[in-house]
Amino acid sequence: MVGIILASHGGFAEGIFQSASMIFGEQDNVKAVTLMPNEGPDDVRAKMEKAIDSFENKDEVLFLIDLWGGTPFNQANTILEAHKDKWAIVAGMNLPMVIEAYASRLSMESAHEIAAHIIETAKDGVKVKPEGLQPKKKTETVSEDDQPKGSLSPGTVVGDGKIKYVLARVDSRLLHGQVATAWTRSTNPNRIIVVSDKVAKDKLRKSMIVEAAPPGVHANVIPVKKMIDVAKDTRFGNTKALILFENPEDALTVIKAGVDIKELNIGSMAHSVGKVAVSKVLSLDGEDVKAFEELEKLGVKFDVRKVPDDSKGNMDQIINKARQGLAENK
Repeated sequence: MVGIILASHGGFAEGIFQSASMIFGEQDNVKAVTLMPNEGPDDVRAKMEKAIDSFENKDEVLFLIDLWGGTPFNQANTILEAHKDKWAIVAGMNLPMVIEAYASRLSMESAHEIAAHIIETAKDGVKVKPEGLQPKKKTETVSEDDQPKGSLSPGTVVGDGKIKYVLARVDSRLLHGQVATAWTRSTNPNRIIVVSDKVAKDKLRKSMIVEAAPPGVHANVIPVKKMIDVAKDTRFGNTKALILFENPEDALTVIKAGVDIKELNIGSMAHSVGKVAVSKVLSLDGEDVKAFEELEKLGVKFDVRKVPDDSKGNMDQIINKARQGLAENK
């Protein structure tokens, strides 16, 4: 695996290291190197060399630096000189760049390949509001999901006429950092569909979710009934969908209506009055337990994980713990 050094003036590198870990999970072979006010170039170089010595693979190293031409960059550049056939430096470090670098290590084994790949993600992470201040992109003639632009007549069959569900997730937070980065990267959808009657009626929250979609992925917020209709619509045949449900009850409704979801990823379910906390991120009430039990009877499998790198939880144990807690609260 490619080793990554995050380097900056001051504590920026440590902060971005912590932020990326919250979103993508803890990472091996990643070190933060900082230049503090009382330190000089030799101190930074020594920290970088120590970090490299700790990596499992010292042949592939990627430096992500805050500023081109600054002391951290200059010291990394000096170290790089003897290894520039394999090592790489990317300056202008931001959080989207770091997360994409983490994700890229899952499929790319070269520092050069990752360095070239993450630049566009870093650029796309720079956005502005009001939207009118954003520089206009060139108009594309083909949509990102390989479907023709413009409206298609009902009954038109695109591809094989069936949506491919790359991930269906129950997460009360819906589209947030872990979904927009870690899960999107690992499942490679071209469309994120948030299924919620409540959010579909909330213009502000709906707009925020659509804007939170990662580059190259469309996002839609639709009511539960609309999801059932969309699943039957043959015009979505080239769609690779990541489906997000706020609760297991909505998932049960669409699956009972014939939506072909065979596995549910259980991410987080927020605590509220009447719910029992069964883990740091999962709280269930009686309706949730009933929904999960019905889903299990329908043959739906459960994948209990916050992020792809987490080990899977045991859903039977979670349901039993919720039952016990609810019984004790009566």
